[in-house]
Parts: sequence; C-alpha cells; structure tokens
Amino acid sequence: MSTTTAETNQQDRLSNTEFRDRLRELPPSAKLVAKVLEGDAPLSQGQLAEESLLPDRTVRYALNRLEESDLVGSRYSFKDARKQVYFLNT
Repeated sequence: MSTTTAETNQQDRLSNTEFRDRLRELPPSAKLVAKVLEGDAPLSQGQLAEESLLPDRTVRYALNRLEESDLVGSRYSFKDARKQVYFLNT
C-alpha cells in the first residue's frame, strides 16, 4: 500500500513534547535557530543567519544538529532552486 505525500508529512511530524525533549539536548545555537524558525518559516541559511545574528558557520552547524535530531526539514526554495529553505517538524 502506498502512502501519499500528505500522509508521509503527517507521520514525520513530532508531538510538542517529543520536539521539546529532543531540542533540550542540543546546543544553544540550535535552540536559537529553532526559535527563529518557529516565528518565520521557511527560511534559507542566509536568512537564518541574518535573523539570529549568528555567523553562517554556526547556523550551518545548528541546522546539521537539528536535522540529525529530525527536528528540522528542508526543501528547495520556490524562489531560487539553488537554495534550500528550512522548517520545523512540529
């Protein structure tokens, strides 16, 4: 039996409690990036650096940690297919 994209996205979503438990274990930079994404999503890495006032390298590290914990998802930008935009999995 195949699943549709909507069903797959629904399965990837985390409960609020599970999201917070996973986030608690991450460094402060990842928490800040998640907080920025909570208000404005989806955002590119550059936009996240601008909004959070963190260096690009720190944002990249935070995004990697968030993706490893399945707290953040990404897709290609509709405006610029060379860029990826990030969003929370809640």
